[in-house]
Amino acid sequence: MSRLLRTWRALSATALLATGLLTGCASGGVPADLDPVSSPEWATDMARFAAEDAETPPPERPIVFTGSSSVRMWERLAADFPDVPVLNRGFGGSQVRDAIWYADEVALRYRPRQIVLYAGDNDIAEGRSAAQVLADTQAFVTRIRAAQPGTPIALLGIKPSPSRANLLDVQRDANNALRDWAATQRNIAYIDVFTPMLDAEGVPREDLFIADRLHMNAAGYAMWRKIIGPYLVR
Repeated sequence: MSRLLRTWRALSATALLATGLLTGCASGGVPADLDPVSSPEWATDMARFAAEDAETPPPERPIVFTGSSSVRMWERLAADFPDVPVLNRGFGGSQVRDAIWYADEVALRYRPRQIVLYAGDNDIAEGRSAAQVLADTQAFVTRIRAAQPGTPIALLGIKPSPSRANLLDVQRDANNALRDWAATQRNIAYIDVFTPMLDAEGVPREDLFIADRLHMNAAGYAMWRKIIGPYLVR
């Protein structure tokens, strides 16, 4: 395919997607009582994903990682899981409800063999409760199930970070609620990344984070790779 044709396809995909998403609403299936997207900026991310897909076709039936910046910044995702097709569709700053609004754009369009979701961190930082995180996560699963029944979904626990140490109790409550609910569901796994990221005193480990004390460094992602790997669908 010529560079000119690839560029035309990318721009066309961007324009078409932007037309439908500038209002912050993805295609059908979104719960009527779902809160609006947390930011209109996500439309730009969705257009970027469409342009990337037009430029370089994604793997067939990938394991889609989506959610907030802890996914978006996982630059070595494909290298960390070389034995399975993975696709990074994280958009930084997003909340659980954003993954619902944009489920088509970040997951369903790829007919994923599995979805790995990391969300809830920003929700709690913005004042949402553990119960709201659980309810929105349940709505995300319902959204996926309505379109593609049986798709395995792995829910990553909310990580404990030094910059948000004041929120540990709420994060723990949300994680416990997610774990307990996932245990009652078919093809839903809860992955505990919270506990291993605490030191012996129950404090977030500084050595796993970059200077902002919120986002992970290479050591943090290496830990995630070891924890998440056994849960991925081969």
